[in-house]
Amino acid sequence: MNKYLDFEPDKEEKELLKEIEKGEFVKVKDIDKEKEYALSAAENFLEKKRNINIRISEYDYLMLKRKSAETTIPYQTLIAAFIHEFASGRIKLEM
Repeated sequence: MNKYLDFEPDKEEKELLKEIEKGEFVKVKDIDKEKEYALSAAENFLEKKRNINIRISEYDYLMLKRKSAETTIPYQTLIAAFIHEFASGRIKLEM
């Protein structure tokens, strides 16, 4: 575990951390402008949504609708959350 992070960084992140620790990065002239630019880019990236069609069993669909009703979270939101957690590596698939 890294002293800066609460998760294990990947290879690219480890390289960046080494460069930071060596002092190889130079401060930008207008940090506020750079932060605003980076935040805007991140928001634009994260706002993009893509529609997909999937086929699931009737049983899974009904169970998902049931969980949705129990949690008062729309089933589409639950599916999107599961996909996000899997894609970000927080959920491991065992087959």
